[in-house]
Amino acid sequence: MNSRIPGSFRDPSGFLFVRDGIVLRQVNRAFSEPYERMMDSGFYEAAVKRGLLIAHEEIDPGVGDTGVYKVLRPVQLDFISYPYEWSFSQLRDAASLTIELQKLAIEHGMNLRDASAYNVQFHRGRPVFIDTLSFEPYEEGRPWVAYQQFCKHFLAPLALMAHTHIELRRLLRVNIDGIPLDVAAAALPWRTRFRPSLLAHIHLHARAQSKHSDTRESADRANTATVSRNGMIGLVDSLGSAVRKLKWNPAGTEWGDYYEDTNYSDEASKSKAEVVTAMLDRIGPSQVWDLGGNTGVYSRLAADRGIPTLSFDIDPAAVEKNYRRAREQKEEMILPLIMDLTNPSPGVGWASRERNSLANRGPVDLVLALALVHHLAISNNVPLGMVAEMLASLGRHLVIEFVPKSDSQVQRLLATRPDIFPGYDEAGFERAFSEHFALLDQQPVAGSERTLYLLGPHQT
Repeated sequence: MNSRIPGSFRDPSGFLFVRDGIVLRQVNRAFSEPYERMMDSGFYEAAVKRGLLIAHEEIDPGVGDTGVYKVLRPVQLDFISYPYEWSFSQLRDAASLTIELQKLAIEHGMNLRDASAYNVQFHRGRPVFIDTLSFEPYEEGRPWVAYQQFCKHFLAPLALMAHTHIELRRLLRVNIDGIPLDVAAAALPWRTRFRPSLLAHIHLHARAQSKHSDTRESADRANTATVSRNGMIGLVDSLGSAVRKLKWNPAGTEWGDYYEDTNYSDEASKSKAEVVTAMLDRIGPSQVWDLGGNTGVYSRLAADRGIPTLSFDIDPAAVEKNYRRAREQKEEMILPLIMDLTNPSPGVGWASRERNSLANRGPVDLVLALALVHHLAISNNVPLGMVAEMLASLGRHLVIEFVPKSDSQVQRLLATRPDIFPGYDEAGFERAFSEHFALLDQQPVAGSERTLYLLGPHQT
């Protein structure tokens, strides 16, 4: 039975659906000519060979819509992430990929018509473009139709993060069609007007949009404007240069240097790693989510075993460092992402289903929740029962670390506030989690007062 993916409805060229647990893409008959041009031009082969575009195979369409031309089975992804969950360098790498892909398309007589950041995913350690139907034959003289979209989805948020504040990345979550250029221009500091690329592609671009905001006038200009092939290449090169010049140094945030400021002794760190490893090996999960993964030290215990591992953290600096290491070491099994568990990614877009919530992308075989529960329960006043319920919705198995009040890190949290958490103790923890999980194992962390639990589903 086919199940159409809710977020795939805007493009008349085709859509995504699921059949027997496999994600497939339908190519509609109306898009048959551009699709064949793309396949015959050599662009598809070149883009896949360079790792820029997701590979696919054509399969039997089966019984379905009379409008179907082809059904494609793309390489299956481990996880779908969104731009508002990426670090600075992840978004910049996705932008650079999009630019490189457009340049390659032009070389082969094709053109990228959709420069949405949502068309990029991270697979096996690197970004890849996933929308095979975003390409059409290049028309001499026609402006790049995706120019404004690229600026809104990539250049504007990157410039805001680099020149104003990293947390302005959050604007991507409430502006899923990209950050409006007039908003970006107003928020950027005045000095950015002295950077030619930002002046041209954001400030002047925003002014031109405002001046020609009338729909009919904009349409007339779009129909009469012409851009030569060399002009198109020059525009794309200029955008690529603008992206490369934007930089952000991951320093000065709360958790970016967590492992240099922890109470773990060498003995405790070694013991914790050994216990977590043994619990991972016992479960043998197909995928792991490490919640509060910081820079990925314990995430890599799973990733190094060939298990696709998501390393979530609230701190953009920690996630940035994690991603840079993964990229430098060419690690394929770890994907760092930004996530605030007290306010995780919701379902957004049309009918709140166009982009899935975190919970709707789970549950997974195993969740790691290491040095996390005290931050949720004490820093954020979340009752242990609610923490247990939330974690149970995300993972079938759980490796969780209980940190008692006597631990110096909890004492630090309580130093500036009254202790209003009488139920926060080992007995209260076990009672709360027993409602959602069965206890499979329990091990002390040597050289500390902490305990690691392996929890799993209740037997029915």
